[in-house]
This record gives sequence, structure tokens and C-alpha cells, in this order.
Amino acid sequence: MHTPAAFAVADLAALDALLSNDPFVTLVTVEADGTPCATQLPVLYRREAGAVLIEGHWARPNPQSCHAGSALLIVQGPHAYVSPGWYPDKEAASRVPTWNYATAHLTGTLERFDDEPGLADLVVRTSGAFEARVGGDWRFDPMAPRFRRQLAGIVGFRFVPGRIVIKHKLSQNHPEANRRAVSAALATGDAGARDVAALMRATLPSNAPATD
Repeated sequence: MHTPAAFAVADLAALDALLSNDPFVTLVTVEADGTPCATQLPVLYRREAGAVLIEGHWARPNPQSCHAGSALLIVQGPHAYVSPGWYPDKEAASRVPTWNYATAHLTGTLERFDDEPGLADLVVRTSGAFEARVGGDWRFDPMAPRFRRQLAGIVGFRFVPGRIVIKHKLSQNHPEANRRAVSAALATGDAGARDVAALMRATLPSNAPATD
């Protein structure tokens, strides 16, 4: 991922925030013949200091469920269109449209597994995590035969990244007046735009008065 220095984020807390807000990722691998393969799927994320573990599962018929080894995992954060009309210096600097966003690209090693105890544990934890997010009470019972039979239809994976690149493109390469104007405009937009505005405000100098 092309990441100019102004947009690079070193703090892994930013990755924590991205995956806490949206744990639906894109997992990219490559077929033996060089053909790229991508799957969008929910994941469980855990970090202890700098050690990151990401877990999930495929439907067994998915060709990617046979893949292991090197992989790319893309975490997509909030994003929003930025109109050049919002910049105070739009005429003087001949500003053009752009897009502000937050994302992370993780490259590392993918390990697949399909043993029943491992899959049952993964599904219990996955369903528990996502049911809690929606206030649901459905639970996977690994002791019930009707549930256990369904485990044959999935393949689990563990992904350990060796390289993590986090990018916050939030107008940091613009004068402060432009950054404040853009964050104020985005704060009146949809949920994604408001999330971008919040991230932008966090990059502004704390000793300067807010205008939004």
C-alpha cells in the first residue's frame, strides 16, 4: 500500500480501533497459477503488546479454504469524499477533489485448520462476540449433534501478521485551516463522513480553537 509519511500511523491502537469498529475484512491469497483470490469475512482480533492474532473461517466450498502460507488482510475503516469547495484556499491553490479514509494492510502467514474441537471453539467465540454486538442471545452448542454436524461445512484459519501498515489519509498534508474546514463539513454528513471527521479532529493541534 502506498503510504506517504504524512499518512502513516505507527500506533497499533489505531488498528485496535479499526477492527473494533468494523471487523469485516478482505483476505487476499494467490492461487498456484498466480490468480488472486479474495474473500470478505468477519474475524476475531486479538492483540497482546505487538503480537496480533486474527481468526476466522471460510465455507468449505470456497477455494480459498485450501490456501495457507502468505496472505494479505485488508482492514477497511471509515471513508468519505472531500469536495475542493470546502478548502479556504481552493482558488489560490487550485484544489481538486479527493477522498479521506483510514485503512490497514496486514501481510503475514495464514494457517488453516479443520479439527472439530478447534472449529467448535472458534464458532462459539465468533457467535458470542457478534451476538453481543447486536444484543442477541443465540448460542452455538458444541455438544448438540445438529450443530456439530454443521462444522463439517467450514474451515478455520489463524492469521499472524509479520508486517502491519496503517494509513490515515486525513488531509494532514494540508494547511490547518483546510483540515478544520473539511472536518467541519464532514461532521454534517453520513455516519462514515462523521467518523472521518472525528479522526481528523484527533490529528489537529490541541492548543488551537475548534471551529466545528
